[in-house]
Amino acid sequence: MSQKNETVVLSLALLLTVGIVATGVWWFTRNGIVISNTIKEKSPEPKTNVSLADRISFGEKTLTPGEITPSKKEGIQAFASKNYYQAIASLEASLKARPNDPEALIYLNNARIGTSQSYTIFASVPMGTDPNTSQEILRGIAQAQNFINASGGIKKVPLKVGIANDDNNPEISQKIAANLVNNPQVLGVVGPNASDTTLAAGTVYNSGQLVAISPTSTSVKISNFSRYVFRTVPSDFMAARTLANYMVKTLQKKNAAVFFNSESNYSQSLKSEFVSSVSLEGGQISNEFDLSQADFSAAKSVEQAIKQGAEVLMLVPNTNTQDKALQVIQVNQKRLILLGGDNIYTVKTLEIGTEQAVGMIVAVPWHIAGNLMSDFPQKSRQLWGGDVSWRTATSYDATVALIAAIERNPTRSGVQQALLSSDFSATGASGSIRFLASGDRIAPVQLVKIVPGSRSRTGYDFEPVR
Repeated sequence: MSQKNETVVLSLALLLTVGIVATGVWWFTRNGIVISNTIKEKSPEPKTNVSLADRISFGEKTLTPGEITPSKKEGIQAFASKNYYQAIASLEASLKARPNDPEALIYLNNARIGTSQSYTIFASVPMGTDPNTSQEILRGIAQAQNFINASGGIKKVPLKVGIANDDNNPEISQKIAANLVNNPQVLGVVGPNASDTTLAAGTVYNSGQLVAISPTSTSVKISNFSRYVFRTVPSDFMAARTLANYMVKTLQKKNAAVFFNSESNYSQSLKSEFVSSVSLEGGQISNEFDLSQADFSAAKSVEQAIKQGAEVLMLVPNTNTQDKALQVIQVNQKRLILLGGDNIYTVKTLEIGTEQAVGMIVAVPWHIAGNLMSDFPQKSRQLWGGDVSWRTATSYDATVALIAAIERNPTRSGVQQALLSSDFSATGASGSIRFLASGDRIAPVQLVKIVPGSRSRTGYDFEPVR
């Protein structure tokens, strides 16, 4: 591709991106719809000068960036004044206006508890830098809290949930972890989100003997990292093996090029596992392209991959390099088969990739149409007004696991021992929740394909590969 053509393609892609995202944000905000993943705009820079107290809330402050409903603002002010009766009324009104707000539902359940006895867990999410992913995670936590409290609590004791904004920042996550460890009321943590953040905070949770269950961290480094760090999402080893097997056995392709971010633990982990898995399947990796490089060119990289005999492009971006991966999809023009890691599973991929992304195979922990026997999809649709993502499902499962462990023994040591017990089992969004001694969940990986469809309202959908 000539330099002129490359510039034209990228310019058109950029214009298309701006137009679609702007329209999409307007449509989904106007209609209040939750779909497989909310639209991801560029993450804001973390505000490192924010005090720790301003990063933690049970309901006395909002951690959600941007505007909130007037009734939610009133509810938060009432909560801060310990006027729980008014907080309940205002938060209920806010949820009627915006039913897909998980922070409001968590605060409502906390307000209903007031000063009564409760069991406490925390969510550690990157609300300041990745609010969309945070909302997905909080929906799972809120749904589990709402269900258990509506059912009478954990042996008649309700569950209180605190929210901590860690900005996906390892240093901040460690400070939050230290704060939670020093709070004897906290019996467990759902999070953090990114693998780098989980590994950093995990050292503190381990020394403080407080259980943390990440619903989204997939790096292989987390396996056997600590007896207090668990996860409800399969490791990159599982995703890589599944994708490599599908590539060689089903697609009958043996030569791939990989696009990854060398500065991301998640991206490095999945890339390395995929390279090893392809080799074990009898295939080869012809080239590796680092999306984090300042001089990275999607067009030049794709042309180089084609010249070197690649038949498949494996995209393993993290959130910070997702836009560059979407450029690869655009300039590829469906010439080579596309594979992707779970970070590709976003509405933004459907909106920007459009027809060029059709046929792409992505490995995810769960899909709303992948487990027809579960009642979770129906209940989540009723609660949130639309389909939810895999991040919501694995966060729900992490919360359900903590609830089941607290029910066995409502102490920190009791929770940890319960999760590691050979007879531990809880029923989550995707079936049974059980953990290996490594902290990994015993669970398969779901392959999904991008196809034309109307469920996401973008003209394209992720659907399970049958």
